[in-house]
Amino acid sequence: MATLIPYLTVEGLTKRVGDKVLFAGINFAVNKGERIALVARNGAGKSTLLDILTAHASADSGKITFRRDIRIGYLPQQIDYPPELATLSGGQKKKVMIDRLLDTEPDLLILDEPTNHLDLDTVAKLEDTLRKANRTILMVTHDRYFLDRVCDTIIELEQDAVYLYRNPNDDYGGSVYQYYLQKRAERIDNLMNETQRARNLYRTELEWMRRMPQARGHKAQYRIDRFYQIEDTAKRVIREDNVRLEMESGYIGNKIFEAKEVSKAFGDKIILDRFSYVFSRYEKLGIIGKNGTGKSTFLKLLLGELTPDSGSFDIGTTIRFGYYRQTGYQFEAGKKVIDIVRAIAETVDLGNGDRLTASQFLQHFLFTPQQQYDYVDKLSGGEKQRLHLCLVLMQSPNFLVLDEPTNDLDIPTLQILEEYLRAFRGCLIVVSHDRYFMDRVVDHLFVFRGEGQIDDFPGNYTQWREKTSPQPSPRGREKTSPQPSPQGREKTSPQPSPQGREKSPNRERRLSFKEKQELAELEKKMPLLEAEKQHLEQQLSGILTAADEIAEASRRYETLTAELDEAEFRWLELSELNS
Repeated sequence: MATLIPYLTVEGLTKRVGDKVLFAGINFAVNKGERIALVARNGAGKSTLLDILTAHASADSGKITFRRDIRIGYLPQQIDYPPELATLSGGQKKKVMIDRLLDTEPDLLILDEPTNHLDLDTVAKLEDTLRKANRTILMVTHDRYFLDRVCDTIIELEQDAVYLYRNPNDDYGGSVYQYYLQKRAERIDNLMNETQRARNLYRTELEWMRRMPQARGHKAQYRIDRFYQIEDTAKRVIREDNVRLEMESGYIGNKIFEAKEVSKAFGDKIILDRFSYVFSRYEKLGIIGKNGTGKSTFLKLLLGELTPDSGSFDIGTTIRFGYYRQTGYQFEAGKKVIDIVRAIAETVDLGNGDRLTASQFLQHFLFTPQQQYDYVDKLSGGEKQRLHLCLVLMQSPNFLVLDEPTNDLDIPTLQILEEYLRAFRGCLIVVSHDRYFMDRVVDHLFVFRGEGQIDDFPGNYTQWREKTSPQPSPRGREKTSPQPSPQGREKTSPQPSPQGREKSPNRERRLSFKEKQELAELEKKMPLLEAEKQHLEQQLSGILTAADEIAEASRRYETLTAELDEAEFRWLELSELNS
């Protein structure tokens, strides 16, 4: 086995923001050659952690150790670009900064959402560069294709703790993301089973703790300590909250929109050249292309924010657009979250006869009552984007226009959004560089090639890529990316083989034959132990007078008490399984 060379070691790191604990006493290491993706929900402290590691922020406590003389390259999520990049687009600026960073040849790359604002071609080239380069990587990303093709390990930051997922073999097609989904589901399942079992035991142990103090005094102290451990586990809160998207679209007629000979240019740069198209009911269209080819401009023309040079868009009378902007929602500074939502509506119609108050609707989007009365400026980038999504959907649009919706959203929110869009009974146009997202939600593509040339491709991103530019992996067999199933749903558990798979030992089950025998033996043994214990109690109460006899009886009493407590605890476990 190769010797691990730690480039970065984190010990006992704790960070609070106000009264919110982001992480408490976390420990992990980044070793030479590892390519680690850090995943967590929005607001859990991913960017804060990277800022702390790179000395752009401070921790409350803990220790960070870098290997001596290693070169570190850091790409933050929010970049202060030099003045000479001012005329470039957001994606072009990002590409320049990444190129400059890679030119320094760092030993350890720390990247915060490196694919945000990059076009698909640039993302693919960056993937290839990072896979070929002999560099150690720690990055935050929501791009699951990028994650899978670059990284071999996932560190999850959840509920103040960290969990490591390293795919050890090819059981998951080389996909560390699929491995993470499966093992995370197993971890949550185990945690819930453990908590439920502790709650069952807690009831029995609580009765014992409530007995007369003199009766409890004869029990071993370690059983009392164990009671408090069971109590902590039984009262543990497992937060598996997800954004709930239950909005129904409004009625949509047969006429959606028709583009009639639309042309648009900015000086010599042609965006659309006599473009015509009839959009169908319930159509789900993805738009891809290099930065600067006019994808966002097309959306603004459709929505009436820009005027065509010639031609027109004929929009159906029933159409109600919902526009999620790439630049995000421009929230008014000094406003509270709840006031921003109430300014649009005090109550929200879910479309199925149910109505929610603004506060209840915000809770669907995981904004706690405390957060709702916080100022919007305190939200993380991802939380602001989630609020932006909330404002778009609360108006019950029947035609969603999403411009780079995956930027800054966490993976759990993306998964929920994908399922919502697949079931959305309306029309959809989405511009995105997130290939996984596009594969799951669109049924055909507009490929913007520049100079007004637009290809209409009947299929998703992967199908388009395979047809237009199939390329073998430069390192041999390509890692299998997480492909959606035929129904477009992610698999969170491996499919059983024809012979079936062994059941998880943590699933609900009955006692085995051997355990039944053990339970029967315990039921015979415990009365004998209890009788011997009572006999020793009588002896120690005054029957014995010799010092050596008292000492021997005391030692036996301690051993017997421990043995009886262990037998009782095991009997409780087996009895619960047998109930």
